[in-house]
Amino acid sequence: MTTRETAEPAAQDRLLGLVRGGGPAGPDELGRLYDRLQPVSATFMLGTWRGGLFDESGAMAARLVKLRWYGKRFTGVEDVEPLLCRDDAGGIYSYTGMGMARLREMAFRGTVSAAMVYDDRPIIDHFRRVSQDVVMGAMDAKGTDSTLYFHLTRTN
Repeated sequence: MTTRETAEPAAQDRLLGLVRGGGPAGPDELGRLYDRLQPVSATFMLGTWRGGLFDESGAMAARLVKLRWYGKRFTGVEDVEPLLCRDDAGGIYSYTGMGMARLREMAFRGTVSAAMVYDDRPIIDHFRRVSQDVVMGAMDAKGTDSTLYFHLTRTN
């Protein structure tokens, strides 16, 4: 982990506002905010998290919307359900079409923090702490030029 003890309050406040639906933010602003957040350990991520997208216009975001992405479940560092989705009745199920994942701590954009590594895909989701129950994620997918920023809110 880095020596950063706390995220900058302005970054936290702006991101919490965005999570609550407080206006648009482009990828440049999201990247700057992400870089100002503190890291999290892999064990911090354990539990079930409800997800959300800051921008639904990209190809990966559109795929998540089509799947009716709900969030992620981290049962253990070796046992992650990366795509919890909603069914037609509103229930939550684990979509396994992209495989499962595991947690590791690794460097991304100069900071070591928890990251979710897909077992069968060249995709890594890197996490930073917004608050005790909210994290910001940065999806790094091999072969894409952009980063998909998203947020997770702990549900248990």
